[in-house]
Amino acid sequence: MAGSEIKPGERVKDVHFGDDAFSVDLLDGRTITVPYAWYPRLLHASPEHRANWRPCGGGFGIHWPDLDEDLSTEGLLRGAPAPREAEQAGGRSN
Repeated sequence: MAGSEIKPGERVKDVHFGDDAFSVDLLDGRTITVPYAWYPRLLHASPEHRANWRPCGGGFGIHWPDLDEDLSTEGLLRGAPAPREAEQAGGRSN
């Protein structure tokens, strides 16, 4: 699909952390803000662990080495929260 191709401007420029959400600045000037509740590893992480991030995937992703968490700008732009544990294990959630 032509509409879903990754564009150079969608690379990560910076990441900022608030009380309930974090924001990702992209090179094209956009900012994506998402709640920690979508990403349990970030929700339960200390501010120090959240702040220890680095770009990955050629700049199209964010990696938190202390948390074993990786997010892509593509997923953030789609508004894709992390799968719930029951979905990951193949079970049903109530």
